[in-house]
Amino acid sequence: MKKTIKILQLYPREMNIYGDWGNVLTLQKRLQWRGYTVELLQHHPGAAFPKDVDLVVGGGGQDSGQDVIQDDLLKIGPQLHALADAGVPMLMVCGLYQLFGRFFQTVDGRKINGIGLFGAETVAGPRRLIGNVVIKSEWGDIIGYENHSGLTYLDKDQPSLGHVKKGDGNNGKDKTEGAIYKNVIGSYLHGSLLPKNPILADHLIDRAVANKYDEFEAEAVDDTLALKARNVAKKRPR
Repeated sequence: MKKTIKILQLYPREMNIYGDWGNVLTLQKRLQWRGYTVELLQHHPGAAFPKDVDLVVGGGGQDSGQDVIQDDLLKIGPQLHALADAGVPMLMVCGLYQLFGRFFQTVDGRKINGIGLFGAETVAGPRRLIGNVVIKSEWGDIIGYENHSGLTYLDKDQPSLGHVKKGDGNNGKDKTEGAIYKNVIGSYLHGSLLPKNPILADHLIDRAVANKYDEFEAEAVDDTLALKARNVAKKRPR
């Protein structure tokens, strides 16, 4: 009998901009290539939160999208905290990365509250931070593309995903990018993040499978095309 992994996408209508669906697709395919059955779930505002999930993915959106989901996100916040503390891996990109911190403050000074999983706060900046990014991390160089105006500042004891080698990252000043809490990763790098960084995708898969089935036997996957894409992206100008 095939083992099943349930991937939950948070707010796919409101928070799925700049290709963030690509992260879900990458996880799905890499699991299927290894013989796992993948069940894709979605959570929408006002719906009951699924009781049994193995991996959670969320994307970016406009301020209006954050407004729409705010109340629901705060409502399911305790469940997300419980899953995170139980070792369930998650990937939160851009807008949902911001709301996994304490708050996002809009350009007019209004606060959109987050669930405080990350020790981080975000304020709207005067310009958009756009372009190719390379960061140094425990998984080696992570390559991606950022497009955000929010400036995220981490608490002193909050680990980042990595150190910026090219690009702006969290705020364009302190050279941090993203945040990590247990198996939860937050980042400003959009839906090309996992396609361009298969080692990071496999880390999330490893944590999901091991958390549910105690171990993950990682069969080799042909990443020739992904590695070529990485090499090209790494050389592209900012």
